[in-house]
Amino acid sequence: MAVAKEIMGCFAVEMSSFVSSSKVLLNPGFRQRNQLLGRPAVGVAPTTRGLHLRKVVRQPVAAVSEDLMKPAPAVPAEKAVKFKVRAVLTVKNKIKEDLKETLVKHLDALTDKIGRNVVLELISTENDPKTRAPRKSTPAVVKDWSKKTNIKTERVNYTAEFTVDSIFGEVGAITVTNKHQKEFFLESITVEGFASGPVHFPCNSWVQSKKDYPGKRVFFSNKTTKGQSLKPYLPSETPAGLRALREKELIELRGDGKGIRKQSDRIYDYDVYNDLGNPDKGISFARPVLGGKEIPFPRRCRTGRPPTDTDTHAESRVERPLPMYVPRDEQFEEAKQDTFADMRSKAVLHNLIPGLTACLLPDKQDFKTFKDIDSLYKDDSKAGLHDERLKKLPLPPKVIDTIHESSKGIFRYDTPKILTKDKYAWLRDDEFARQAIAGINPVNIESLKVFPPVSRLDPEMYGPQESALKEEHIVGHLDGMTVEQALEGNKLFIVDFHDIYLPFLDRINALDGRKAYATRTIFFLTALGTLKPIAIELTLPPSTPITRSKRVVTPPVDATSDWIWKLAKAHVCSNDAGVHQLVNHWLRTHACMEPFILAAHRRLSVMHPIYKLLDPHMRYTLEINGMARQTLINADGVIEAGFTPGPYCMEMSAAAYKNFWRFDLEGLPADLIRRGMAVPDPTQPHGLKLLIDDYPYANDGLLIWACIENWVKTYVAYYYPSSSVVKSDRELQAWYSEAVNVGHADLRHADWWPSLSTPDDVVSVVTTLIWLASAQHAALNFGQYPYGGYVPNRPPLMRRLVPEPTDPEYTNFLNDPQRYYLGALPSVLQSTGFMAVVDTLSTHSPDEEYIGERNHPSTWSGDAEIIEAFYEFSAEIQRIEKEIERRNADSARRNRCGAGVLPYELLAPSSEPGVTCRGIPNSVSI
Repeated sequence: MAVAKEIMGCFAVEMSSFVSSSKVLLNPGFRQRNQLLGRPAVGVAPTTRGLHLRKVVRQPVAAVSEDLMKPAPAVPAEKAVKFKVRAVLTVKNKIKEDLKETLVKHLDALTDKIGRNVVLELISTENDPKTRAPRKSTPAVVKDWSKKTNIKTERVNYTAEFTVDSIFGEVGAITVTNKHQKEFFLESITVEGFASGPVHFPCNSWVQSKKDYPGKRVFFSNKTTKGQSLKPYLPSETPAGLRALREKELIELRGDGKGIRKQSDRIYDYDVYNDLGNPDKGISFARPVLGGKEIPFPRRCRTGRPPTDTDTHAESRVERPLPMYVPRDEQFEEAKQDTFADMRSKAVLHNLIPGLTACLLPDKQDFKTFKDIDSLYKDDSKAGLHDERLKKLPLPPKVIDTIHESSKGIFRYDTPKILTKDKYAWLRDDEFARQAIAGINPVNIESLKVFPPVSRLDPEMYGPQESALKEEHIVGHLDGMTVEQALEGNKLFIVDFHDIYLPFLDRINALDGRKAYATRTIFFLTALGTLKPIAIELTLPPSTPITRSKRVVTPPVDATSDWIWKLAKAHVCSNDAGVHQLVNHWLRTHACMEPFILAAHRRLSVMHPIYKLLDPHMRYTLEINGMARQTLINADGVIEAGFTPGPYCMEMSAAAYKNFWRFDLEGLPADLIRRGMAVPDPTQPHGLKLLIDDYPYANDGLLIWACIENWVKTYVAYYYPSSSVVKSDRELQAWYSEAVNVGHADLRHADWWPSLSTPDDVVSVVTTLIWLASAQHAALNFGQYPYGGYVPNRPPLMRRLVPEPTDPEYTNFLNDPQRYYLGALPSVLQSTGFMAVVDTLSTHSPDEEYIGERNHPSTWSGDAEIIEAFYEFSAEIQRIEKEIERRNADSARRNRCGAGVLPYELLAPSSEPGVTCRGIPNSVSI
């Protein structure tokens, strides 16, 4: 009976703290709308939703006292009396603890009884007129910590009791002091007993031990005057009792820019990319500093590690398994950590057999046939590379048989999506062209305005600016048009990697096993609305003999030219894979977002409305970027090992930042207009007309963009009714100024930076940031394995140039073109290593939060209009998902529907966990 009472008491606390938090929950449509926020209506069993929007799963929690909710007696205003209120802390348990953590937890339970405990203190929104300081309650000790040490549930509730005066006023904040040895994750606090109703504190933060953080942690409430829920405060609206706390919290988060950061710290600061190399290991591991006058680049999160012994400008490295510092609350939660650990284990297993055979059988380092590639995948039923190599390994027959049986599952990769509808689609020209507008890098194609195309590079350094492309190369592929007619009719398009690759080609082609061109590909828009490639220009550096420096390859007319064309397309795809990963993916969505995130934590209070709006779009980004510096973009890391530019990968990324990146053109409409893929047209939806009607990335992207923009417009208009409010918001102005002048310091003097003076300016900047963090990143990331997991479709590097008749190996090419082609692709180990990485990068974790969802729906619990606007935003996202499904079934849209054609789902908002080639998480979280 006692257990039942305690469980009911816990349930009552959850109900009261949620139901009382907002008048909007009394609306007739509450039940349906609340589910859009990922939470079932109170008292109603949760239902399964077709769009997989997040539901907050309530795990069993430890009991709380049944007399928890005694309201304070009404007291005459003129007579101040003391009364008691109680708090319920919801702490999230760590499911997997190591031995040390378990021992420390039990030690804390013992010392809790002798005063080394957790202490809370309530802070009023009002100042005491005598002390001119905020009124405070008596400190309250969490009473039942030691009793609940062994509870294994995901969440545990603890209680504390305060004494307050009747003149205390409204609760605005609560402080938490952790005298234990071990940190804990505080999810929320609910205070019951005030006549005005429960007060809720959304915390979602690690509370460090006093030995790591001597001060008191402060959390601000979601409740204010007369029982109405708290709306976000602009700085000028902050109640008197909270002003000092608000500023103190920001000062602590900024730190002093000194010292080595500890894993327990919550300090956000800037630094240059001076930790990618490790010169102490040798000159081949030294890398230039990215960021500064010589090599401009965005700033990253400062760690404060000491310099290397060899180079004082290079920061010493932290190698796995030791963690890279990011502020404590930015680190992955357990579900995300488990997903990464599982993917690492899979990568080891997938590479086990290829690694063994490459070491033991040197002649098996290259693919000999396409059948060898097919054998890497689970669905292949024929004996292939694994089986052939297993038989040759110097191992006992029984071991070979065991590995052979296992290799049918765990040792093989899942079949990439590109092979599921048509195994040979990747060979076709129409699929090669389709992926330029509906693949994983649909953001490089441009409308061709001038023919032949002209380089912007310095001719004295990089040779003539004129292209080798001539009218005679393409006129036969224009369906009877002249080149001039095709240009005027907007029928010609180009994917141009010439200027970004050419400055690096001398160094790239001097590397062992790396060969590359600077490519240009011309496409023609057919009457069916599809593209076809009609010419590829392959350019080598001017140091190359003039007869080879520029070469044009056109569609084949015989067997030899067919293989030459295939090799030329492979080099284009390799160029594309490099620019996609280094520029469009890493630079534009990861690195360029980081300064805005650092500035938001440093300059915007958690009470600020723009912070609350951006918060879900900043989740995990600092952690994933830190991990990238540790294992992906570092010297001899995965990116250098897997992509053609090798050790020059990050310099190429930095060159793109300096020469091409502009924040004002990062929004989707501006980017489409910049590339000539759309023209302004106020009569059209979204205010522009696409030059290719069936451009899946742009078609779906504009729906998502408009939905985000409308939501942000409503939100900004609510808090910023005029330009004067924008200009006078010192936190907002400090955030944007610091992001530009410190986070993007090397480009701070550019005249293209948008101003932040009007509500429309705020809408434009914030919409662009949300777009980049969510939809743009999703479009560029989650198709990496589905499209790139089959290496011939998108080879990340090439090892041979296209042969010329005068080349010594031209005879070998003629005698066995397939072997020559496969020898130009990455080796077996290079391929499987790359596949393992993109498999991990393409995986959604179970704790993913998708666009239109909020894990913490109480963010705006005091603003009924904002809650309503978010419901509408979430509902519109669901309507867009249905529209995308309809488009993918429309046979008139040949770039996303047809025999063997993959549907375009990379901008479909929802997804299941795993590799799905769809889903838009709120943030750059992988």
